[in-house]
Amino acid sequence: MRYISTRGRSPALSFEDVVLTGLASDGGLYVPETVPQFSREALAEMAGLSYAEIAFRVMKPFVNGEIDDETFRRLVTEAYATFSHDAVVPLNQLDANHFLLELFHGPTLAFKDVALQLLGRILDHFLKKRGERAVIMGATSGDTGSAAIEGCRHCDNLDIFILHPHNRVSEVQRRQMTSVLADNVFNIAIEGNFDDAQAMVKASFADQGFLDGTRLVAVNSINWARIMAQIVYYVAAGVALGAPHRKVSFCVPSANFGNVFAGFMAYRMGLPVERFVIATNANDILHRTLADNDFSKKELVATLAPSMDIVVSSNFERLLFEAYDRDGAAVAELLERFQAEPAALAEAPLSRLRERFASHSVDDATILEVIREAHHRTQEILDPHTATGYRAAERERGDESVPMITLATAHPAKFAEAVVKAGFPGVPLPPHMDDLLEREERYTVLPAELSAVQQFVAENRR
Repeated sequence: MRYISTRGRSPALSFEDVVLTGLASDGGLYVPETVPQFSREALAEMAGLSYAEIAFRVMKPFVNGEIDDETFRRLVTEAYATFSHDAVVPLNQLDANHFLLELFHGPTLAFKDVALQLLGRILDHFLKKRGERAVIMGATSGDTGSAAIEGCRHCDNLDIFILHPHNRVSEVQRRQMTSVLADNVFNIAIEGNFDDAQAMVKASFADQGFLDGTRLVAVNSINWARIMAQIVYYVAAGVALGAPHRKVSFCVPSANFGNVFAGFMAYRMGLPVERFVIATNANDILHRTLADNDFSKKELVATLAPSMDIVVSSNFERLLFEAYDRDGAAVAELLERFQAEPAALAEAPLSRLRERFASHSVDDATILEVIREAHHRTQEILDPHTATGYRAAERERGDESVPMITLATAHPAKFAEAVVKAGFPGVPLPPHMDDLLEREERYTVLPAELSAVQQFVAENRR
């Protein structure tokens, strides 16, 4: 198994090198050169297996023997032993054929834990094998940062620096990051928005000279291993509801698009998926692109679903690569135009996307309405991101005989402000976090200037 860039101008890499590299040298994202296939029989055999066993089987072809089976099985088992629910990602039935896939039972109560509890272990394994240390830099709009810190805080060979937009994440999200006082954990509050933080991380990967030879590693969803780990829960949910003998559909609250792309990869590997519904908040570049072929940047809107407050969906490039028949030059040309001016997709690629994807955009008033409505109908309190998915699934469901699985991406306690605005007294944090709001915090506020951030990282790495 080799990995190639979506822009076609970087050398193919092994799994180990892709995990340690992150962004391709040509600015593209890595994807598998070929997509592993599961037969109907292989998928059917997964029904009833533990989540860790399904994960091992789904991810093994991507690892391609670069971690021996015994070690990889151990890393997978250890990663998912950190979850509070025995099913890891349980399905919760909402109505006759609508299900909630609860992805929030990990240490930080968000879907990012599913991938990052494993990625930290894989990175530490490869670095130990090489006798290297590395620096992680990541930008977060809320959930990725805490999940990355939890996944890497015990790693011997990693120092982690997470950038978040100052005063633009919820208090629970911030404290989950800033109250981890481990020697290898550094939180930076950027005086700007998420896209400013993301741009500085990308610029640092493009020119790593400020680290004097120390490797810089990505743990956000540009890292292929993140996508790989997320493919698993689509397969697990699908076979639990009858795949491959019946089709399923998924609705995914979407921002950076990595979560949806993982589902698309599950489909490419053989999972029978009728449709993917992309749910967005008011920052709706994905919805505008699919609905109106309006692939353009708009001013960022601060919403009640802050983890989805993103102007540019980085992982959409991976889907464009597939839609353009893996023509890296065409993808590079489209994205160059997009950076300079409003762009549009060619008709054939757009038609391909519309065959498998639908979309729906939800504003703040609707988010609050949905939280109230969902509780009235199901007794479930949804977080604001999952609420966008609930409404999008209802509006774009399609064939009602096909099970619809909406991804619940975060525990509602992470976004208590929105829950209270919807008219509820709040949601208590789980027992292991009940003292979170009293814990000591440690973070550094920096201007949205690349030089200031890079100097801080260079001076504080171990």
